[in-house]
Amino acid sequence: MPAIGHVKLLENGSYKGRLATLSIRREIQIIPVEKFNDAMPDFRVMADDVELGGGWKRLNRTNGNEYISLSLAAPEFGPRTIYANLGKKPDTKDEFALIWNPAD
Repeated sequence: MPAIGHVKLLENGSYKGRLATLSIRREIQIIPVEKFNDAMPDFRVMADDVELGGGWKRLNRTNGNEYISLSLAAPEFGPRTIYANLGKKPDTKDEFALIWNPAD
């Protein structure tokens, strides 16, 4: 699956980087939030002051490693939601790719 962006893990637990598709190039932040119930996202995805979506901590069924699943929506994306997972870049401690996860 193609990468649609890259982010870096910051010391405060948030991620900062760039969402980049053929038509969209935006700086984004993935910010941890306080959860009040299990249905709430663990993270908010922001571009400037606009919320693009949320992120949920998930466990990989194969190896038990934790990852973050993202759901993004905005008028610029059209009527569809963009799904992506944060995948750690090899040989790095704090760099991640947004791996596009098409719904169909």
